Amino acid sequence: MQEMVIYGVSFDLGSKQPIVLLKTADGNRFLPIWIGHPEAAAILMKLQGASTPRPMTHDLVADMLEQLDAQVIRITVTELKESTFYASITVQQNGSEVEIDSRPSDAIALAVRTQAPIFAADDVIEESSIEFEHEVEDTEEVVEKFKDFLDQVTPDDFAQGEE
Repeated sequence: MQEMVIYGVSFDLGSKQPIVLLKTADGNRFLPIWIGHPEAAAILMKLQGASTPRPMTHDLVADMLEQLDAQVIRITVTELKESTFYASITVQQNGSEVEIDSRPSDAIALAVRTQAPIFAADDVIEESSIEFEHEVEDTEEVVEKFKDFLDQVTPDDFAQGEE
């Protein structure tokens, strides 16, 4: 498993589908995950510090966990199967940990609300990430390369080798 950070949320120009872009915390590998519009809005809203007058679903879950004295320990993108990413949310309460199945988009939206670390399984990174050969410091450079990549890729490209 490798720790990931949220590098940003973008849109696939072809399909108009939002994509959350995770980056390895200690490297130049980027993991694009296609997500839904509501989840993209939930992630962006929290990353940008915006709030709503009433709790949205991910805020509600975070509040419930806090009221139950439970903490999100980590979220993990666990696998890619048939062009679909899977994730789990690890919650700790009273010294016990429980793994909860989740869509990556919901897990990431919850992670940004609880400051939980984000991880991805090594095989998911190996199979589905994009690596830049030199150190990436310029955000605009990454965005341009990522847009070039998006112009040529489809979600089915990430299912290779699983037939």
